[in-house]
Amino acid sequence: MPRLLSAAIPLCLAISVAASGQVLQPSAAATAPGFADLADMVLAAPVIVDATIRSTARIKGNEAAGVVPGHQRQYIEADVGALIRGAGGTPARVGYLLDLAPYAAGRFAKLKKTRVIALARPVPQVPGQLQLVAPDAQLPWTADTDARVRAIAKAAVAADAPPPVNGIGNAFHVPGALPGEGETQVFVATADNTPMSLSILRRPGERPRWAVALSEVVDEAAGPPPRDTLLWYRLACGLPAALPDRATATLGADDAAQARTDYAFVLAQLGPCGRTRG
Repeated sequence: MPRLLSAAIPLCLAISVAASGQVLQPSAAATAPGFADLADMVLAAPVIVDATIRSTARIKGNEAAGVVPGHQRQYIEADVGALIRGAGGTPARVGYLLDLAPYAAGRFAKLKKTRVIALARPVPQVPGQLQLVAPDAQLPWTADTDARVRAIAKAAVAADAPPPVNGIGNAFHVPGALPGEGETQVFVATADNTPMSLSILRRPGERPRWAVALSEVVDEAAGPPPRDTLLWYRLACGLPAALPDRATATLGADDAAQARTDYAFVLAQLGPCGRTRG
């Protein structure tokens, strides 16, 4: 192990302790994380590397404090094949801590020469040392996982990247001239105050239509975000399960009821977030 290991371990312990979550096993490639779980990790990771594990060393004693009973803490040294995300470059070889669970009868996966994607942050003032952003943030490399990680990382830095959703502002409903006709608009609160709103349009004899706008102007031609995109993730995982009462406080009873119905329609169309990690 490099001389830097003794300095890096204390800085990494808080991140590396595996209280729960996925672990690297021989079958892990068959259980790749869903979009929401993957997006959580990508967005939290300032450094993402495609790397091949060069060596492993088991960590024992005080430096393995907090390891779940039956698990192992290992120091991983890996050769970086590609930098997927990160400013200023990354050394050709990196090290980090990983907690492993046995996959069968106390047996642990052999990690040497395994190609992985590590989602991490740099250890301050310790060059070449990383902290995984979560206990399960080392993923077995597959072409599909690589492509999904790169797509999320690219979308996150795009000029039109949707911000995190913080909650709901006001909601309004305007009935139409015909029975069953009307439009609801729901303003969404965002982390950086970027305008965001949902509009739901109902016409007699037609299926309700809804769209999301990321500006003050609602585009009549806009539609719902495709599933497994960053905008879908922001809405499906960030919107509350129901309109808060304050959002419809200025509406009459009928209009408030319709706004709640329309908001529930949007949530049903988005589908569940699908997050499985704590």
